[in-house]
Amino acid sequence: MANDLFKMPETAVSTDEFIKGLWRENPVFVQVLGMCPVLAVTNSGINAIAMGLATTFVLVMSNILVSSLRKVIPKQVRIATYILIIATFVTVVEYLIQAISLDLHKALGAFISLIVVNCVILGRAEAFASKNTLANSFLDGLGMGLGFTFALLCLGVVREILGSGTIFGIGLFPDGFQSWVVMILPGGGFFTMGAWLLFFNWLKERNKKREAALSESGTGVK
Repeated sequence: MANDLFKMPETAVSTDEFIKGLWRENPVFVQVLGMCPVLAVTNSGINAIAMGLATTFVLVMSNILVSSLRKVIPKQVRIATYILIIATFVTVVEYLIQAISLDLHKALGAFISLIVVNCVILGRAEAFASKNTLANSFLDGLGMGLGFTFALLCLGVVREILGSGTIFGIGLFPDGFQSWVVMILPGGGFFTMGAWLLFFNWLKERNKKREAALSESGTGVK
């Protein structure tokens, strides 16, 4: 009885569930998940944002529904149920994109439907939403989704600027600019992804060294 008084209530909401997906556990730059759309549709900033927001919508909605039904879904069919839930929201978002812009729908192509098999979404449903409250599951899905969108945008902006000389379709350079065609090809996705991973790993190591130096000098916060 006494121990129960010190337990965090099930309804407690932690904003850390939102923040972790943006940076500390970013699904692309830290966990290196969902590489198929990351490398395939980030040849422009617009495509990157559209795919990121579509994935965020599916991630948030599926997390909410899985969390709401977590106590009634039989364990034996939980994975099949999660996939059915995810596929339902993917269908919704595909029709929304098609209604908003046919050109954008054609640009994203089959990768909209492939959101169903994005391991980020199924992973959050199984590892988090099925074990946590609706509020925390919402924050987790929103944080992971926006972190995924941020990663796609990082790649999309770099590839579009170097590969097309534009940003969101707006020209940046004079007519004589020689674009790097490789950047809008599949190979450019691998090069850009490698460069961003190198950059973020460098930041991570620099922060570790700084914290270690502060700890050794006795000025670090314990």
